[in-house]
Amino acid sequence: MKYDVLQIVGAAMTVVFAQGAIRLLFDHGNTGLLGWLGGGFGPVLAAHAALVAVGVLLAGWSHTRAKAAGRRN
Repeated sequence: MKYDVLQIVGAAMTVVFAQGAIRLLFDHGNTGLLGWLGGGFGPVLAAHAALVAVGVLLAGWSHTRAKAAGRRN
């Protein structure tokens, strides 16, 4: 069950921060959820990219662990 939850969290992180990165590419002033970071366009875009990568890795890792535990085909 915990791997299912982690996979959902990873997928949600991927979707939310990928959408934020795409929005930031089109409107450099719209920093979205990471507006509190400051630093301008570059650091905020890098943070979005890093969080997308974390989400992808978390979803993939949890899927692999669930598969090893016999919960996936």
